[in-house]
Amino acid sequence: CVISQSSAMSARLSTIMVFVRDLPRGVQFFRDGLGLPVTVAPEDPHNPPFAEVNAGPVTVSLKASENLATCSTGYSPMLQFEVEDMDATIVRALSLGGALDGPIKYPPTGKAACLRAPGGQMIGLFEPNMDLKLMQEASLAQQQRRGG
Repeated sequence: CVISQSSAMSARLSTIMVFVRDLPRGVQFFRDGLGLPVTVAPEDPHNPPFAEVNAGPVTVSLKASENLATCSTGYSPMLQFEVEDMDATIVRALSLGGALDGPIKYPPTGKAACLRAPGGQMIGLFEPNMDLKLMQEASLAQQQRRGG
């Protein structure tokens, strides 16, 4: 297999979402069983029923679900990619047999979409709000300059 040197990377794997029926047990397994630090705790009242653990350059997001299909053994995790251009990525994915699984959403943090790959795997796409991201980075830099 030869990969063209001129191909620029336009997507980066950022999150693997795993659906679980018992969120506390799932967190315990990833935290205690695999030794992954919890970065978003499920008991935070400001968050929906999910948790995140740090798996190096990729985040594992554990999402509570009662849906039998999503929790059945062998169900594929949802691969979530951060993209620079949601619209162009959607057009490319649809042209290659992908199908949107619901509307594109526009939360304040950016754009979000779910689609199914031709093989049925769930793919999440997220385009961050660059203005918000730049403001957050500037705020963090300012805090670091102040020493805290």
